[in-house]
Amino acid sequence: MQTEIRVLLGSLDEAFDKKSWHGPNFRGSLRGVTAAQAAWRPNPARHNIWELTLHAAYWKYAVRRRLTGEKRGAFTLKGSNFFVRPSGGESDDAGEAAWKRDVSILQAEHRSLRAAVASLPSASPQALHLIRGATAHDLYHAGQIRLLRRLQEGSK
Repeated sequence: MQTEIRVLLGSLDEAFDKKSWHGPNFRGSLRGVTAAQAAWRPNPARHNIWELTLHAAYWKYAVRRRLTGEKRGAFTLKGSNFFVRPSGGESDDAGEAAWKRDVSILQAEHRSLRAAVASLPSASPQALHLIRGATAHDLYHAGQIRLLRRLQEGSK
């Protein structure tokens, strides 16, 4: 495997679920989040943690599709970009099961993106741009999730 591909995979993993110097990565920002916490909104017009999680999963899919030339329409959920999810207070078992199912979509999309990157013979300028963007996207939303968690703690 080429060095540049290894570096890109390392960056993707560090932003998503491997130890990083900057604090919680995306997966770490979700650690311990319940369905009720994931559904909480600071304002009715704002996204919640749950929606950000599926948004990140969708864009991992979109980057993979662009890298591989896969046709559009193979994402697990119907729609694109942001997927409306519960708005607060759903802490019953059904809510927890749905939350865990949606987190597993994120994890599966990360694995699929990682596999697509690992299979690249080399990294074209377009591939470099896409993969660096996917890494930055995870880190950006990890920060948003951490902020939402702190805002929620302060609202109690």
